[in-house]
Amino acid sequence: MVSSEHNHQEAAQQDLIFLFDVDNTLLDNDSVLREWHAHIEQKIGPENAKRYWDIHNELRDSLGYVDYLGALQRFRLERLDAPAVLWLSTYLLNYPLSKHLFNDALAVLQHCRGFGETAILSDGDAVLQPHKIQSTGLLAAVEGRVLIYVHKERMLDEMQQHFPARHYVMVDDKPNILAAMKQVLGSRLTTVFPQQGHYALDPANVSAYPNADITVANIGDLLQYDKAAFLNAAQTQ
Repeated sequence: MVSSEHNHQEAAQQDLIFLFDVDNTLLDNDSVLREWHAHIEQKIGPENAKRYWDIHNELRDSLGYVDYLGALQRFRLERLDAPAVLWLSTYLLNYPLSKHLFNDALAVLQHCRGFGETAILSDGDAVLQPHKIQSTGLLAAVEGRVLIYVHKERMLDEMQQHFPARHYVMVDDKPNILAAMKQVLGSRLTTVFPQQGHYALDPANVSAYPNADITVANIGDLLQYDKAAFLNAAQTQ
């Protein structure tokens, strides 16, 4: 899926474009999920909550992305006698996601905007992920430049059509995504790995892929980098 407020098909080529993932890169999604787990269990009980998350995991495995509302729709069909289920969707859509933006996330977007265009390149569903990006202020921060796919690392030709540039910087907490993009874009891409979230903090997951061009402890550390630092870090793997 592509979600964008602007038509970038005929955009002029930029010198540099910064691409940012959302979950556990700009937004502390692990913290969000901890609160969602607790709330859902409180509202519908441990057994029903377990069944909801089982459906969620089954959908993720079959679709290739998480679909919290889709899982809720399917769960509801199994629990028509539990009216509390209906209000979980309202909770998810009204949840104050912006409070879980990482410290300096918006400041980093503004900082990088001084060197080139900023954009969001995310995986996700067609409902909650766009809502998440808009409600947190991220959509406005990147001036509407947002792409959402099922597997973004497989959509790099399309990404380049929307956001043509001589060089890209990709900031993502998942080493496999960074490695896959590096294979395609080579020295035209600087990969940046913020060590945030459960994927980034899993030693086995990290060691399975080549090192990123830049590794930082948290997203706010990028405030110390200038344009030359981003460009000069790019290596061909």
